[in-house]
Amino acid sequence: MTRRLPDVVETRLKELFNVTLREDDTPMSRGELIDAVQQADVLVPTVTDEIDAGLIGQSGERLKLIANFGAGFDHIDVATARQRGILVSNTPGVVTEDTADMVMALMLGVTRRIPEGLSVMQEDRWAGWAPTAFLGGRLGGKRLGILGMGRIGQAVARRAQAFGMQIHYHNRRQLRPEVEEQLEATYWESLDQMAARMDIISVNCPSTPSTYHLLNARRLRLLKPSAVIVNTSRGEVIDENALTRMLKAGDLAGAGLDVYEHGLRGNPELRDMPNVVMLPHMGSATQEGRVEMGEKVIINIKTFADGHRPPDQVVPAML
Repeated sequence: MTRRLPDVVETRLKELFNVTLREDDTPMSRGELIDAVQQADVLVPTVTDEIDAGLIGQSGERLKLIANFGAGFDHIDVATARQRGILVSNTPGVVTEDTADMVMALMLGVTRRIPEGLSVMQEDRWAGWAPTAFLGGRLGGKRLGILGMGRIGQAVARRAQAFGMQIHYHNRRQLRPEVEEQLEATYWESLDQMAARMDIISVNCPSTPSTYHLLNARRLRLLKPSAVIVNTSRGEVIDENALTRMLKAGDLAGAGLDVYEHGLRGNPELRDMPNVVMLPHMGSATQEGRVEMGEKVIINIKTFADGHRPPDQVVPAML
């Protein structure tokens, strides 16, 4: 185990396996990871661990499964693992509802200026109610453009329906007609055309070579100055420097970010902008979600230990 997991998950792991737990909740060093892959039959990493070709190349003969704690696996060199006969599994589907909740929270946080109001109250600077103070915008009637209409994108659409928003989406493939009808969603084959007409863009696509800087400087300039961007997916989908420049210049109304292109903190200039809500990758951070992820990890390991293919094995079609 490369990180601490909820107590109930660690307890169950100890009951089933000879497991080496992490004593503190900090990322392993490169050296510690090398020791782990040389000694373990199964490695349980998280998104904070870079399981690249160099690390996998130093693994011992015992390592046969990398049971990732998380749905995303772009931090694991799956191709190199397969070449060495090491299976990789993940925990898909668990974070869907929690992440969709956070998308709505960020939308409301930006459009209703919640962090600004919270700051005023915490600093005891409120001078009383005023008709024009903290004016934001309502979500009802706004056009929401969802970039990536997988599990999470559809969960966002269901929530946005309840707020009275108009649902639009861009995806590699158009949804089935019955799903579109249920979600009252309009498909845009052209991302450029969709982006230019939306009030809010929600980024919910995975990180792949084709989605790197999908929202680049040119495409960001297509957005309306009154538009808001929310990203709970992967930071590298957006050109963060271009986004920062546009927010500073007033060419975008705001942004809600839970992920960042470079490192943990994002562009430092973003932190000083009142129209930007920044969170520390909290999209899936619920007790229920973390326990469910742990249960999936346990099932994947137990199934593998019993001589069968892990139910959540990452297969070539997923790459």
